[in-house]
Amino acid sequence: MAKRVYEGNIINLRVDTITLPGGRTAKREVVEHSGAVAVVPVNEKGEILLVRQYRHATGKSLLEIPAGKLEPGESMTDCAGRELLEETGYEATKLKKMVSFFSTPGFTNEMLHLFLATGLAYKGQKLDEEEDIDVLTMPFGRAIELIWKGEICDAKSIAGILAAPHYLKES
Repeated sequence: MAKRVYEGNIINLRVDTITLPGGRTAKREVVEHSGAVAVVPVNEKGEILLVRQYRHATGKSLLEIPAGKLEPGESMTDCAGRELLEETGYEATKLKKMVSFFSTPGFTNEMLHLFLATGLAYKGQKLDEEEDIDVLTMPFGRAIELIWKGEICDAKSIAGILAAPHYLKES
């Protein structure tokens, strides 16, 4: 049995009553999310573009790869291009899907889709009204160092930065 207890702009919350393997029943809270796309932008010098933005849930400004929520009816590739342009001001001539993964499968159905963006051309940032984003460019090696130092600490960015070199070799 499932009961939706909250409907929001970004997530919904559902409480499921399930039967465990031993026959006992239990409640599970499930955060429903439409999915998201994250982009690893790589310029002609082989450097990565990252964004720094404040994340209210963490109480911190985080260094991340550009990302955003899939809109209803929007393709993953269109979402990747839209978020890249909005957050960094760059368009990509090539967007290659790398991998998809559940962000936190213990309590949400959110699926994240990672893209590699190359052939970048600057067109100008198109930030949403509430966004305050700084764009930083750095060598891949530096981004990986920042992961190991804990300065890049969100899952999608870690996964994207570590996956990108494999997909760059294939390009």
